Amino acid sequence: MTTVHPEHRPERADDDPREPVRPTERDEVAAAGSELFGGPVGRRALTGRAWWSPVRVIALVMIGLFALGMVQKVPCYNGGWFYGQTTQYVHACYSDIPHLYNGRGFADGLTPYFDRIPAATSGGMEYLEYPVLTGVFMKVAAWMTPGGGDIVEREQIYWLVNAGMLMVCAVVIAVSVAWTHRRRPWDALLVALAPAFALNATINWDLLAVSLTAVGMLLWARGRPLGAGVLLGLATAAKLYPVLLLGPLLVLCWRAGRWRAFGAALGGAALSWAAVNLPVMIGAPQGWSKFYTFSQERPVDFGSFWLVISQRTGITLDGESVNTWAILLVLTGCAGIAALTFFAPRRPRFAQLAFLVLALFVLTNKVYSPQYVLWLIPLAALARPRWRDFLIWQSCEVVYFLGIWMYLAWTGSGDAHQGLPTEGYQLAIAAHLIGTLYLCAMVVRDVLRPEHDPVRRDGSDDPSGGPLDHAPDRFVLGRRAQSARTPVPFENSLVRWGTRQAG
Repeated sequence: MTTVHPEHRPERADDDPREPVRPTERDEVAAAGSELFGGPVGRRALTGRAWWSPVRVIALVMIGLFALGMVQKVPCYNGGWFYGQTTQYVHACYSDIPHLYNGRGFADGLTPYFDRIPAATSGGMEYLEYPVLTGVFMKVAAWMTPGGGDIVEREQIYWLVNAGMLMVCAVVIAVSVAWTHRRRPWDALLVALAPAFALNATINWDLLAVSLTAVGMLLWARGRPLGAGVLLGLATAAKLYPVLLLGPLLVLCWRAGRWRAFGAALGGAALSWAAVNLPVMIGAPQGWSKFYTFSQERPVDFGSFWLVISQRTGITLDGESVNTWAILLVLTGCAGIAALTFFAPRRPRFAQLAFLVLALFVLTNKVYSPQYVLWLIPLAALARPRWRDFLIWQSCEVVYFLGIWMYLAWTGSGDAHQGLPTEGYQLAIAAHLIGTLYLCAMVVRDVLRPEHDPVRRDGSDDPSGGPLDHAPDRFVLGRRAQSARTPVPFENSLVRWGTRQAG
């Protein structure tokens, strides 16, 4: 590691560490976009001292974009969900929420997991196929929906109630991301302005798990591993994917020797998950297990590269075999990410590994529903806060969002074949895969060459790392192993990451 002369430092030498990082000064795309609002902020501008703080601005922007996403669903709200076989696909405004109000027995007052759903209502789904905390969320919204009257009107109200609750989750996500990196609150604008976020926010109930995960990461960043574990456990009780974040924490704490922090997070996650699941697991084991059996038995479905292989070869891929291959790919990828962690010149940031692990899961899964992008957006904003790369990825996700609905319109229009044919949908899947892989490549490059990391260019270590931030390495592989116990000089020195120490 060598000392860097101030004139070679990528940031201004007079940066005040107490002031938030201004993206219009350090990001070309942000600077160009700011011309719509008067141009980049001046060097002598007073920031953070008025009511319009970054967090308040971001929260209001999130509310505004979420509302625009709701407006985009108006053609379906006004009839597309209820009349016409392909209307909701042609207008790209599909949502599971109104359909499952009646289809999962909420309109009849059934209790999820405990009451069997009549086949005539559910189409063969005997119990609710969602994790327990999501089922609670759905039931609470059903309680807030007036009973009686026309079923179409009740489904409309149910969607509105859920949209209001999900808007709260969206604001929690944006604020949590803004607070996670203390000096970089404006990075949360990537989340608030993400087009795929607005388009997918009210398709399903994923924002509940995303918001709990975001708060859990915030607590970890604030040095509260037990609280972080509790929130990650609750998030896992709402959606399975948050449990994967314990993997990055394991290898990072291993490299830093922070076993007590990892143990607290793991214990908190296990306890909170059990507190939510055990009552239902004991009282209604069949209903509780439906989510897990449904996930295992589900065939190859929309959005996955497995579907492209099946369609291009004409071979029907068995769901059980794909499960096995997908697990092997995930395990192999996780092994590669662990090796990256231990061989990297500097311990990767938590958000970087969290994004890579979830992206790996999304890319290898046998289904990719369009709302799954919501899992990745907050992590992408923390892992690679560069507008150019983020917008490239978002453009690919918007292409996929439009592609899946146009493909469903084509398959549902019969001989008319109105929409996107199979080959076009395969290109949309390829766009999603390529865009996600591109962002993963940028993150991996930042890990291997930390001087390219936008967060670390000013000498920061891991603002979202909590107990890991500024911690010396205890376990390192490769050529860095000999100096693994040498603390890294962060304060009062400008350093070039990834190079040998001078002298």
